[in-house]
Amino acid sequence: MAVGGVGVEGAGGSDFNGKITVSVVISCIIAATSGLLFGYDTGISGGVTTMASFLEKFFPEILRKMRSAETNVYCVYDSQVLTLFTSSLYLAGLISSLAASRVTAMFGRRNTMILGGATFLLGGALNAAAQNIAMLIVGRIFLGFGVGFTNQATPVYLSEVAPAKWRGALNAGFQFFLSVGVVAAGCINYASAKRSWGWRLSLGLAVVPAAIMSSGALLISDSPSSLIERNRLEEARKALRRVRGKDTDVEAELEELVKWSEVAKTMKEEPFLTIFKRQYRPHLVMAIAIPFFQQLTGINIVAFYAPNLFQSVGFGNDASLLSAIVLGVVSLIAVLFASVVVDRFGRRLLFIAGGTLMFLSVAVVLAVSTGTDGSKELSKGRAILVLVFMSLYAGGFGWSWGPLTWLIPSEIFPLQIRTTGQSISIAVNFLTVFILSQTFLTMLCHFKFGAFLFYAAWIALMTLFVILFLPETKGIPLESMYMVWAKHWYWRRFVTPQPNHIHNHQPSPAP
Repeated sequence: MAVGGVGVEGAGGSDFNGKITVSVVISCIIAATSGLLFGYDTGISGGVTTMASFLEKFFPEILRKMRSAETNVYCVYDSQVLTLFTSSLYLAGLISSLAASRVTAMFGRRNTMILGGATFLLGGALNAAAQNIAMLIVGRIFLGFGVGFTNQATPVYLSEVAPAKWRGALNAGFQFFLSVGVVAAGCINYASAKRSWGWRLSLGLAVVPAAIMSSGALLISDSPSSLIERNRLEEARKALRRVRGKDTDVEAELEELVKWSEVAKTMKEEPFLTIFKRQYRPHLVMAIAIPFFQQLTGINIVAFYAPNLFQSVGFGNDASLLSAIVLGVVSLIAVLFASVVVDRFGRRLLFIAGGTLMFLSVAVVLAVSTGTDGSKELSKGRAILVLVFMSLYAGGFGWSWGPLTWLIPSEIFPLQIRTTGQSISIAVNFLTVFILSQTFLTMLCHFKFGAFLFYAAWIALMTLFVILFLPETKGIPLESMYMVWAKHWYWRRFVTPQPNHIHNHQPSPAP
């Protein structure tokens, strides 16, 4: 057994029906479109903050600095108010993601996605009509509430609906649509940048992905696990038949879901207390470490500020917006690659390969940019090298920390604390990105491209963490996921022997 890995695929429990049906694909695609919300906002923010018309209305001081030949190019965008425009969304997302745990458990995964879409739509409308900074920030807060709800509910829904054999591929749909949103936002920013009202168009079009996702979610049923959790057994049976195929006998799978739901209901403790018990220590560590590490790859910082970043190293405004689109397209292609191979080669291999490529790419960017003091732009050749290796970095992220950060926390928790674990994971994600987005432009100003040394060190550390501590979860039914911890070289000390409630209710393993 390799360090950090476990060979438990197919052990304990049954996948019941591993085939892909048209219904499960449609349900997962519709749910995964909620990634458009997060992706569109991530991609739109950086481009809007480089638009002269936007800066003239809300941040004229930055516009004056841009036109000053004496200003260090790394420090042009160093404004705490400007970064608050971006990061306020993630503070709101942090708050709503914690509340989303109860909302998702009480009202279901699908209804939580609809609520998130409606809230995001309101935020987009407010931003498009903004007349002052306060109105901008309020709109961003509503956008944050929207992505907080959808980011919490959607990965759980996808993992619960998908057959175990294809869970990685179908869950990767969330990151795929997130990447589509980033690319679409980049294209819209490029097309609208020269218009005086272009920033309103860019911000206002956020209502489109919100409307697409919300209206689509009305056409799908909730996940069987969520319906059983809310004592709607007959609806759960119908939902299971719909996604597994009308001619499929779903009673055995339904019975197993009911048994695990009964296990969850025997636990009377508050889920936020239960999750801190020793037997759930591995789950909690992953729910905190994985989203924390994802943001410390620096990917969202790059996505937010890619146009600003490329302007700082010598690209003009149009070229910097195009460069941001290039990064988005590369990441999108990498996500498609991940969806094809994640259930064949597993999560760990993608994490390790992606982390290695990202580290090497950031190291090269750092080396190419060393010695620039910000008083003049990089040479054209060096600027192109920065773009090439930032694209490789985006590709490494797209097949590893991008999709897998949503997948792992959504598949490792038992039902009784699944929504709680996902809420903690999303909250950590938002808290980390809030802090980083609020400080990155100041870091760039003071440390220039040396700021990327910070991210390179973290990428090396997180790749080592995966090698040592992340077990392989591909192909394991959700109800049998406890086995990966029991066979792991380190985590087995926390989860074995199995707690009594597992021994007493554990379904018989497949013959």
